[in-house]
Amino acid sequence: LNLLAVDALANREESDGDAATWLPSNKSFRCSYVARQIAVKKKYELWVTASEAEAMRGILSACPDQRVPAPGAQPTIASNTGGQAPPSGTSGGDSDSPLYFRNCTDARAAGAAPIRRGTPAYEPNMHLDGDSDGIACE
Repeated sequence: LNLLAVDALANREESDGDAATWLPSNKSFRCSYVARQIAVKKKYELWVTASEAEAMRGILSACPDQRVPAPGAQPTIASNTGGQAPPSGTSGGDSDSPLYFRNCTDARAAGAAPIRRGTPAYEPNMHLDGDSDGIACE
């Protein structure tokens, strides 16, 4: 559900764009793409901007039979298995939180990266924001 293989050009074009700023050039894939985005955002409780929600509604209005994919199982979050501890003086995250990731590799594997300030996953993962710019695992 989270990962979608694309060529390098499509990956660069999409960057961190949302449905309001970028859609696949293949118009026949847009309904499926937007439905998939909705499923991922719902699964991980990610927020949607007003312009993104409007764009999603617009795309899906052209394909009323499009179904949102089932979310699948929640990721298994590994407990600390001897990895590097967060630097002293930082939060280190709440390892009891279902949104906590030990490292960026785990966050990426779960489809949760990048993790932005203001989202529910940011606070438990502040230890992954090495440059303190509000975006962990960029």
